[in-house]
Amino acid sequence: MTAKGRILVVDDDRLVLATVTHGLAQAGYEVIDADNGDDAILLAHQRKPDLALLDIRMEGKSGFDVAEYLRDVSHIPFMFLSAFADEQTIAQVHALGAVAYMIKPLDVAQIVPTVDAAFARLRSEVARPARTALAAENAPDVSGPLADPVPLAVGVLMHRYSLPRPAAWQRLQRLAGEQQISVAAQAERLLLAVEELARSAAP
Repeated sequence: MTAKGRILVVDDDRLVLATVTHGLAQAGYEVIDADNGDDAILLAHQRKPDLALLDIRMEGKSGFDVAEYLRDVSHIPFMFLSAFADEQTIAQVHALGAVAYMIKPLDVAQIVPTVDAAFARLRSEVARPARTALAAENAPDVSGPLADPVPLAVGVLMHRYSLPRPAAWQRLQRLAGEQQISVAAQAERLLLAVEELARSAAP
């Protein structure tokens, strides 16, 4: 059976790494794993995954360091899986152009649909090369082809209100309905507010 896609999973917690790697492999993905940022960058260069799933806080190079390499050098889309969800972390996740931001603890049954959605959007962008090229000319590189405020905003709501992902998604939809704007527009407003909070809290 052909793999659904190649994904690089990076986490310095060996148990989390093994669990996520096994779950994604069972879901049909070809999985490459690394337990530190240096190995992750080397594997990204050698194996050229379609997507990376990164822990943030690691010894040595952080997930943010790896993400900058993937964005600027390898042009590989990435998402984060982290136990940290303070305003400054979320603001940096957004600024880097992550596909999604998932907050630990999560089981693989919750991670796989997010990965599936990211790959679906990746294939959608590849199927529209002319539009993507035009967007790339008019957009800053940091946004990346898969950047989307909605998954990040859902992550913010999960953290802020201790909600499971479906409930956070419903809250985002409700907020958008109350403001009579699109879900994407509401997500962008929420992330801008988080970034403003992060700036005001900085020394």
